[in-house]
Amino acid sequence: MPAHPVSPNTVLANALTLAEDVLTPRIRAKEPKSVVFTVGTQINGAPHIGTSLVQALTFAVAARVHDRFGFPVSVVFGALDNAPHEVVTDPASGHRYQRAYAHALGENTVRGQVAELYGPLFKALSALTGVPFVVETYTEQQRRESFRRTWLQVLPRVDAARWWLAPSTGIPHVRVPCLEPGCGWAEKYAERTCVRIEGADCVTVTGVCLHHGPYEVLITPEHGGYLDLATLYRNLVKEITLAGDPETLHVMVKGGDWVFGSHLVDGAHQAIGIFPEILPARLFCPQIVTDTGAKLSKSLIREGHATLPTGAEPWMLDTRRWPGSLAEYAEQLLTLAEVLFADPRHFFRSYSAAEIARMMSTTRSRTAA
Repeated sequence: MPAHPVSPNTVLANALTLAEDVLTPRIRAKEPKSVVFTVGTQINGAPHIGTSLVQALTFAVAARVHDRFGFPVSVVFGALDNAPHEVVTDPASGHRYQRAYAHALGENTVRGQVAELYGPLFKALSALTGVPFVVETYTEQQRRESFRRTWLQVLPRVDAARWWLAPSTGIPHVRVPCLEPGCGWAEKYAERTCVRIEGADCVTVTGVCLHHGPYEVLITPEHGGYLDLATLYRNLVKEITLAGDPETLHVMVKGGDWVFGSHLVDGAHQAIGIFPEILPARLFCPQIVTDTGAKLSKSLIREGHATLPTGAEPWMLDTRRWPGSLAEYAEQLLTLAEVLFADPRHFFRSYSAAEIARMMSTTRSRTAA
């Protein structure tokens, strides 16, 4: 079989010459002075091939945009340390509680794990592409004044968007964990969490802690508790925050499974009166799937709900087990990125884990003699 995939045509691919052409309308309209590509992942263990591929494609598309348009480019890696580390059920109330990695491990430990698990690959990709990068945890993002101020500005209008952000309940989750030292527990679904607007720049959040009972937290742009928003809600606020940058085009790079969720985020933007042309652009990367067409999930395999697909390799669930050096892994990922960017038909589609394993093993490295 050839190293390159055989890909069908699609409506989107038929409209493009190059995959990155999907960004051209936004680049032409904004005429930015720089372009920043943001890619994020939950910090819940060792990265798998889907995570690595999206990260490599982020560096690759940044380099392609720089070469084509001449803009300074960079990558921001968003380490989502608000991912649940522990989830328990309170026997007294029946409510589910969670404690995030940020609170269970502490900020310094999280930073160390991010540096250990993701830092070497990012440094290798940066060196190979010439694209600089920075790492930002969600803890740092939610602490930033611009993010918190944006949330406070959105809050009075969020009722108009609530069915977009939470179509099943109409209640977008806001988790502000208990502030008692060493605690950090919050109701997972925030059933008893209430947000009371006190003024333009101030809200009071009340909740019930798993261990300490009722509590109250004051939140302002500069101070207050840990602001943990549900996924769609967080993306709404993050995109509006980045829209305030007049000279930079921000591009959110996501896995293909995010396509469906982004429709809801767009509906929420429209509901609160945000014009789409000022928002960040998005680029959805190929999704890696199993034999059944489901997203390759290390969690489901680890929990026994699925098996490693036929033709896939064990290292694909823990990329530290790649049979070679990190430098070779980064090089091979960027070689694969070149294959996917060679034709929009190759980029805007999904791939089985077995096909990715095949291409990773048969595609000739960019630096091979």
